[in-house]
Amino acid sequence: MPPQNPLGTAGGTADLPDAPASATGRGPGPVPAPVPVRMPDHRSPDPPTVLAAHGCWYPSADPTGEHVAFICDRAGVPQLWCGPARGAEAHVLDGDPEPVTEVSWSPDGRWIAYTSAPGGGEHTRVLVVRPDGTGRQVLAGAEPGSSAHLGCWTRDGTALAVTVAQPSAAGSEHGGPGHPPPDAYGASAAGGRTPGAAWSERGGPATLLGGGAAHEVVRQDPAPPSVLGAGRRPAADGALVPDLGPARSDGLAAYLVDPDGVNAPVLLCGEEGAASLRVCDTSADGRFALVRRGPRGLREALVVDTSSGRTTFSLHVADGDPWIGRFSADARTVWLRSDTEREFAALLRIRLDEGGACHGVSVAVEREKSALDLLSVPDHGRWAVLAWNVHGATELESVGLPFSGRDGGVGPHHRPVLPHEVVTRIAPLERGGLFVALSGSRRRPGIWELDRGLVPARAGWSARDEDAVPPGRPPVRPVPLRCRARDGLTLGGWYYRAPSQDLGRPAPCVIHLHGGPEEQERPVFSPLYHELLGRGLDVFAPDVRGSSGWGRSFVDADLGAGRFAAIDDVADCAAHVVSLGYADPVRLGVMGRSYGGYLTMASLVWHPDLFRAGVAVCGMSDFATFFAGTEPWIAQSAAAKYGHPEHDRELLRTLSPMSRVDQLRAPVLAVHGEHDTNVPPTESEQFVRAARDRGVTAQQLTLRNEGHEFLRADNRRLYRRAAADWLEWHLGRSPIP
Repeated sequence: MPPQNPLGTAGGTADLPDAPASATGRGPGPVPAPVPVRMPDHRSPDPPTVLAAHGCWYPSADPTGEHVAFICDRAGVPQLWCGPARGAEAHVLDGDPEPVTEVSWSPDGRWIAYTSAPGGGEHTRVLVVRPDGTGRQVLAGAEPGSSAHLGCWTRDGTALAVTVAQPSAAGSEHGGPGHPPPDAYGASAAGGRTPGAAWSERGGPATLLGGGAAHEVVRQDPAPPSVLGAGRRPAADGALVPDLGPARSDGLAAYLVDPDGVNAPVLLCGEEGAASLRVCDTSADGRFALVRRGPRGLREALVVDTSSGRTTFSLHVADGDPWIGRFSADARTVWLRSDTEREFAALLRIRLDEGGACHGVSVAVEREKSALDLLSVPDHGRWAVLAWNVHGATELESVGLPFSGRDGGVGPHHRPVLPHEVVTRIAPLERGGLFVALSGSRRRPGIWELDRGLVPARAGWSARDEDAVPPGRPPVRPVPLRCRARDGLTLGGWYYRAPSQDLGRPAPCVIHLHGGPEEQERPVFSPLYHELLGRGLDVFAPDVRGSSGWGRSFVDADLGAGRFAAIDDVADCAAHVVSLGYADPVRLGVMGRSYGGYLTMASLVWHPDLFRAGVAVCGMSDFATFFAGTEPWIAQSAAAKYGHPEHDRELLRTLSPMSRVDQLRAPVLAVHGEHDTNVPPTESEQFVRAARDRGVTAQQLTLRNEGHEFLRADNRRLYRRAAADWLEWHLGRSPIP
């Protein structure tokens, strides 16, 4: 029988059988079980509308598809909102001023789960609230210094998977800006870190928890015992608790948590010294969990037997969106977004036997030179929505999936025409149709509904396209540019021309560098770019090597000593726009955030005569102090990307901008969030201090109540204006002879 219309069918979900015996409150394990904390219900009036040009993103619909929960910054900070699918009025569900980052409505419709970031930092927490705004509670991350991340709901909605991380006792005593926490090994940021045995080697084996022997994670069946052991032992009070050996404060653990509080948290899996751990799906019968683990560039998908903790299958998966795949309704197939043994991520079909072991991997849908960015499959598994990355823009595709247990191919394929360039989130509906979060070069982020015929309609509570910017300053549509690096590698990017510029004359230009480095420059509306363009400054936003969207080889081209070439890419991009006659060679600036902040500092000291000014935002200035001060799980992931802080110490020292700060000539503005524990504020402080000691103009702007991301409207506005003022002052004037 051919597949049914992927958007015109309905299907139910199977009930989850009784879960395994639960863990008692704070039993032993890699990280203690989360303790839910009831919060006061939010009953105050909706906050005032202070942003006409607001954004809405990250939709999640209730089971009927009649209401949507989403994130909105209408009140000046990203908060949890809810509104009717086809109405114009929405209301806030959590009015606390803590930024919200993820949303997930339970399959039974009774709860909405979301992640918030107190103080805007990395110590996030997972909460739930009922659709009417009552019953609000913190499920995980309530303890001081702890952190929690959202996982999937069980198929019947009775439990939510959450990942919890507990920093070391020393690390929880964060002294604020200028006083980074000691690392997990007791070393301060000033003294540097000497990695201990907990450091995982790049590409090396993981260790079975509970003192078992080490096992390689393999990609063939049969699999060895899991790296995520979940054995159980009787507790003193007769309850069953996980037997995972001594508790480790620098690990990650995933639990199933019952929002109703009837059942205690159940440990699904845990890992010492983990870089990431997220439960992406559970099978309808509760026997298996699909888990994403591993550091950047080395992500893996694991199928875990929930009763034994044994890994039955593992496979490399792509970086990017953490929601990597889903089980079919009968758990005999895993639909997976993966770039294993290929340049670009595709939709893979993993056939499983009754025990969860793999007996076949095949490519279900692929595109030449286009990566699968987002994958969304409803519970019934009869169709999937795929978002393809085509040189930074998105092409959306709906495909029918074969019935469970059959070997038929996918199809038919339906491709809607989208009103804007980039899809950032997909929320499918069981009855057919979907909601998508769209961004574009001429609009703020908004949410659109696509009906069964894939015809898009903007949600009434999303900002209108014409409200993206103040009247009289229309947004600029960028043009794609390709240029060649000095070693022959082709680079991409987008060029924004200031409306006030004479097309025939070179203009002052800012090279803007994205973070990651695995992020990608995409044609979406940027208030920062709009601010710079309004000051008469052009913007070129390139994808230097290490960026995503151009294949695995391009992403890996900056590893190790390849990072020197990435620094040269910045200079080559500047030279290219000068050669085209777009940019004035004596009025070039450079700026970027996170890894882009690092590249900004590196470009200023490696190419000191090229740029007249720089703005480094949340950037790393010295890898030794960065590894000493960042979060343990971030350090694990960063080691796989930048190098091992002990074995690659000399390479990392040479790559650090602080090692060449004597070469700095251009004035630099550093911007940092005071609660940033990803890249601690001391990374900016020491670079600014060193610049001033050498007579170079340097200032630092510290944004209060912000972390690594700037999420509050007043702080974002302050940052944009400060950066634009700095660059306009140093680039906008006529060049000094």
